[in-house]
Amino acid sequence: MRYIIVGTGAVGGAIGGRLAEAGHEVVLVARGAQYAALREDGLSLTTPEGTRTHRLPVVDGPAELRLERDDVLVLAVKTQDATGALDTWSAAPVQGGGTAGECLPLVCAQNGVESERLALRRFHRVYACCVYLPATFVEPGRVVAAGAPLTGILHLGRYPSGTDDTVRAIAADWEKARLEAPVVPDVMRWKYAKLLSNLANAIEAATGVLDSPEGRALFGRARAEGQAVLRAAGIEATGSEEQEAARGGRIRFDPFDGSARGGGSSWQSLARGTGTIEADYLNGEIALLGRLHGVPTPVNDVLRRTADTFARERRAAGSMTVAELTALADAVS
Repeated sequence: MRYIIVGTGAVGGAIGGRLAEAGHEVVLVARGAQYAALREDGLSLTTPEGTRTHRLPVVDGPAELRLERDDVLVLAVKTQDATGALDTWSAAPVQGGGTAGECLPLVCAQNGVESERLALRRFHRVYACCVYLPATFVEPGRVVAAGAPLTGILHLGRYPSGTDDTVRAIAADWEKARLEAPVVPDVMRWKYAKLLSNLANAIEAATGVLDSPEGRALFGRARAEGQAVLRAAGIEATGSEEQEAARGGRIRFDPFDGSARGGGSSWQSLARGTGTIEADYLNGEIALLGRLHGVPTPVNDVLRRTADTFARERRAAGSMTVAELTALADAVS
């Protein structure tokens, strides 16, 4: 199978680079400065083993590519960019007849739980991927993946549920690329558990790395709202014991070069000055479910709104104090 990585940021770059190192055919899809950097200098992937430059085919859309029936699309853009990417790629023709939406499998390797629903409107076969992969992308063309000894643990399954031969074949390929890929029939349980942990992203984006008791306390409040909302909605999320059994001791996140730990995906969006952030599909998902099921979510509302303001105004990541953000949450709680 050939892998078309739609969105070559931190996650897409790490997956694409590792697959290429394992001998798989990979095409990178990027835009703007990232597209130019990948075309000119290749993908620089730094892992605990060192830095490798991968000179892989790079396109900015399907018009530059001849899609084949054994291709796999991996959607790794942020959720706020998913609709445009899905519209573009689902309509692309595939050799032998039909479109990508009709013929090709699509794997959603993203935070949040909305992209799969968006994809299933356009693609007949959608697979969810719960991304547990520490990676950083703040400079065009360069991705740092610090996970060791595994680069990532990526639970895979068919959306909305189930497994099939396609996802098992994908997982087998990924397992050869330092990407552990357990195939599970209930993959959305894993994604909802990840959603709860990602409620911290907005706090980190606004105030910096989450390493203070005050920051963790604010995250605890946001998470408690999330858990209440999922209970009200009848949505099951994987518990901490099951997550620990699957991941514990299998991957370390500490920077391998001795540097201070950097911020996660939302922090990186602010650091790159993209003007957008994924909070609408993280804290905003909890707010949406809360309104649907009559559960107040004041902390997540504040976190979503604050993160959106930071992105829209291109404010510097980490430029608010935890006390200031906590005060905003207190004022509406």
